[in-house]
Amino acid sequence: MARAIWKGAISFGMVAIPMKLYIATESKDIGFVQLHDSCHTRLKQRRWCPYHEQEVEYSEVVRGFEFARDEYLVMEAEDFDNLPLKTTHTIDILRFVDIATIDPVHYEKSYYIEPESVGVKPFALLKKALEATDRVAIAKVALRNKEHLCLIRPYVDGLIMETMYYPDEIRGTAELDLPGEVELSEAELQMAVMLIDQLTGEFQPGEYRDEYRDALQQVIEAKLGSGAPISAAPEAPQGKVRDLMEALRASIEAARAPTPDAETEEPVAARKARKAS
Repeated sequence: MARAIWKGAISFGMVAIPMKLYIATESKDIGFVQLHDSCHTRLKQRRWCPYHEQEVEYSEVVRGFEFARDEYLVMEAEDFDNLPLKTTHTIDILRFVDIATIDPVHYEKSYYIEPESVGVKPFALLKKALEATDRVAIAKVALRNKEHLCLIRPYVDGLIMETMYYPDEIRGTAELDLPGEVELSEAELQMAVMLIDQLTGEFQPGEYRDEYRDALQQVIEAKLGSGAPISAAPEAPQGKVRDLMEALRASIEAARAPTPDAETEEPVAARKARKAS
């Protein structure tokens, strides 16, 4: 069973909802380790103290704050536990907003919210109220040595919390070489809109896979001798840039073309129709 990473309560006006937080996502990346090139032995990362010229055990490691050059203040576990901060043990709801007003660039990490037995009814009440008003809750919570801005919203049968970046944590675009006003013809805009319409549909997460991970797994299996040899992907074409209108027309035609599955299914349907007649 998943392990709760935080326990506390949601503060909703005068209502308290005892609850736990669980990490909602996990990476499926293929992991690698570092080896010594000559013998393929796995390397170890050492904690080295240059003052004593010796390796340090993890039990001897403490956290420090550098308040001046090469001068440190040691921080004990109790210093973090006893912070004079309400959000250390409470998710404090501050406001309710329309989720459409929040740019997704603010989202950081997702956590499932599980109510304690005594908090089931107010938990259900908050979920229903958010759904009825089509709002989300903006709150603050102290989590992993930081007070996070966060959002609480209905998700499937429960509630989910998204930690969010503060405005000063989001980089601006001033340093980017972005184009100013670009002259576009009405025909180009219409073709682009037509292409968007052609490719518009419902978001179905199950339709997508990490193809890089799949390809990497194939390479690993081939090197282990359990898979077929893999051919490298073709290089991207290096020809001249196509005319924009020509590229849009070709893209629309490609989007309209039936998929390979549809092409193979059509003759079967036609044969059945002929037999029925």
